[in-house]
Amino acid sequence: MNIYEAIRARRTIRDFEDRPVGMDVITKIIGAGLKAPTNDHMRRWEFVIVNDRNTRAEILKAIAEMTSTADIRSWLDSWGAADEDQRAMYVDAVPKQYAMLYRAGCLVIPFFRHEGSLLLPDSLSSLNGFASMWCCIENILLAAAAEGIFGVTRIPMGNEAQHIQNVLGCPDGYVMPCYIALGYPSKNAAMVKQKEVQAGDRLHMDRW
Repeated sequence: MNIYEAIRARRTIRDFEDRPVGMDVITKIIGAGLKAPTNDHMRRWEFVIVNDRNTRAEILKAIAEMTSTADIRSWLDSWGAADEDQRAMYVDAVPKQYAMLYRAGCLVIPFFRHEGSLLLPDSLSSLNGFASMWCCIENILLAAAAEGIFGVTRIPMGNEAQHIQNVLGCPDGYVMPCYIALGYPSKNAAMVKQKEVQAGDRLHMDRW
């Protein structure tokens, strides 16, 4: 599969088969992530693979579940989300936040080295490490798609990241940017309509 095929194949999946992803494949996929560009040339990225279900249950305790469709729609109304495709995505996604991480064939918790406050940067340049980590994560998702494996990310909310770092024994000076759930889609996996955007509609030549 070439890179354009992998980009087209990559889809966010939240419904997984009860089927593990082999560590040989995970190692290959993470290896693709480690080829991403990095701000300081050091690639100070670490990955904890959480396949033990008891450990998963422990680290996922901090996730607040919202399963009522009415509550989700009320939340979207308060947020001002009016696009129907966007609303459909959230209605499907929000109730699955715990299950998609718990049931995935492989749960990856990435970390990157960061000094200073991530949430109070001095400038955009202070976020270079964060940006580089997301280049790594996108490589992982594309490599997974090339292997017939699909994934989903979740940004930690509230005290989730600190809870996970405590459970996993992460040393100080590292930040968890997201969860990465990887696996094989279930036969009835929901395929939420993607927002189609043509590149030509977003290009500006010489000036906006």
